[in-house]
Amino acid sequence: MIRKLAVEFLGTAILVFLAVGVATLMFGFGFAGASVAAGMVATALAFGLTLLALVYLIGPVSGSHVNPAVTIGALVTGHISLADAVGYWIAQFAGGIVGALALWGTFSTSPLYHRSVTGLGTDGWGKESFIRIGMGGAFAFEVVLTAIFVFIVLRVTSATASTATVLNRPGPPATALNRPGPPATAAIAIGLTLAVVHLVGIPITGTSVNPARSLGPALVVGGTALSQVWLFIVAPLTGGVLAAGLNLLLYREEDAKLAAEARPAEAERR
Repeated sequence: MIRKLAVEFLGTAILVFLAVGVATLMFGFGFAGASVAAGMVATALAFGLTLLALVYLIGPVSGSHVNPAVTIGALVTGHISLADAVGYWIAQFAGGIVGALALWGTFSTSPLYHRSVTGLGTDGWGKESFIRIGMGGAFAFEVVLTAIFVFIVLRVTSATASTATVLNRPGPPATALNRPGPPATAAIAIGLTLAVVHLVGIPITGTSVNPARSLGPALVVGGTALSQVWLFIVAPLTGGVLAAGLNLLLYREEDAKLAAEARPAEAERR
């Protein structure tokens, strides 16, 4: 469990440092210039490709949640215990804060960086949104985008998708969310989905779909970002629960059946 928490902490810190770093360069420092689209594409790719790499890097240890919304989805679907989920959340939020502090510490050495002006890739609504979306719209979008993302994560790491994957220990239905070795294609699907979600969400809220990614930068920047960060914690968690409920509604029996069939075959391999 210590290894799992360590890599969840590290993975979340890496995600924030690299992907939020790109977002800050594009929109804070203005590297995207007059092209908002260029900044959106660069930022979306940064989040998607970083997560893709992390699934390969730490997936065999913790399942590579690096996102409290994914963890709550795994909890509701029974792929992780409450005690483990709480540990994951602590590690993820701590990693997000440390990643944001490291990023701020790096940028603050530049004379071009001003925390209140350049920011740190924070999320927001109203004046903080490219399209000036209201609080209700921002909440709805974050719930829907997170639900789509977490639902896809749950499906591509499910027993249905993983029946050919080696299962390393007994337990609840076989899934990459609670055991090592997600299918190789799962990392690609997860990374590309996060990239697409960012392409849609950046002009709306900046895109959270990850409370740990939002809290760290908001604590560093303060002000409006910190006063609005509650939405980017509550909405993604709500979306994660919604995705888990949808997954249970549509696939509970199929996953349970395939997991039961896979366990005897794995026992023979041991």
